[in-house]
Amino acid sequence: MAGFRTIELSDPGISAEGLRFVTVKSAALGARADLCIWVAPGAEPGSAAPLIVLMHGVYGSHWAWALKGGAHLCAARLVAEGALPPVVLAMPSDGLWGDGSGYVPHQDRDFERWIIDEVPLAAAEATHVCDPRSPLLLAGLSMGGFAALRLAGKYPGRITAAAAHSAVTRAAALDPLIAESREHWSMRPEDVSVEVALTAAPKPLPPLRFDCGRDDPFLPDNRALHLALDHAGIPHRYREAEGGHDWTYWSREIERTLRFFGRVLADTTEGKQGEDR
Repeated sequence: MAGFRTIELSDPGISAEGLRFVTVKSAALGARADLCIWVAPGAEPGSAAPLIVLMHGVYGSHWAWALKGGAHLCAARLVAEGALPPVVLAMPSDGLWGDGSGYVPHQDRDFERWIIDEVPLAAAEATHVCDPRSPLLLAGLSMGGFAALRLAGKYPGRITAAAAHSAVTRAAALDPLIAESREHWSMRPEDVSVEVALTAAPKPLPPLRFDCGRDDPFLPDNRALHLALDHAGIPHRYREAEGGHDWTYWSREIERTLRFFGRVLADTTEGKQGEDR
């Protein structure tokens, strides 16, 4: 019997306690779609808790950030120590097109609208602790990092902060990884290039952070993006660290992203309180 082209397995050593698994009928995708949700202790109904959307890479699905990366366990620890306010983590699938949808509009399905419009709605309906007032923060790894940074450029007024680990920075870099053609993907400049999406975006952009392992094949692209943003005068944080394109690296570095989000949310709250005085 022929095997599968790829197979992704959850880590049995990571607890699923506190996770909620949700399936909805997506109008953007014209199909069912899945997401994994974690609600921090202290996030109360009606509190407009911040919503952090974590996006996976190629071959993955909605459970990857939790059951391979332990993102919910890291978030729980940071909430307990006060580095992160009570948040909701939403970890959606990318829509499960081929080996990876790129989280971009396709000719017949809109994987971008799934993330921007429907995932927040699904999280609100499933938890009742986040709503349209909730700050929206995006992060992702590899293909998910491509989405997080690109969407920050396309929706700067909607997104509170964005971060990426080992980001794909050009849609063309996905071609060696996916079996399917991108023929019917959007070819708009801001949908195929993170640099274009960010440098052509209305300013100001939300706070940005991205990192890459020194043994990662996408390191040259991340360095080039860092230099391009510097040249364009776009504030951002960039970090290189030991590691490759794998869960050992991502499960370690997600803590830095969540701490970054915690600082952004604290600054946003202080700014709003200052306006209210």
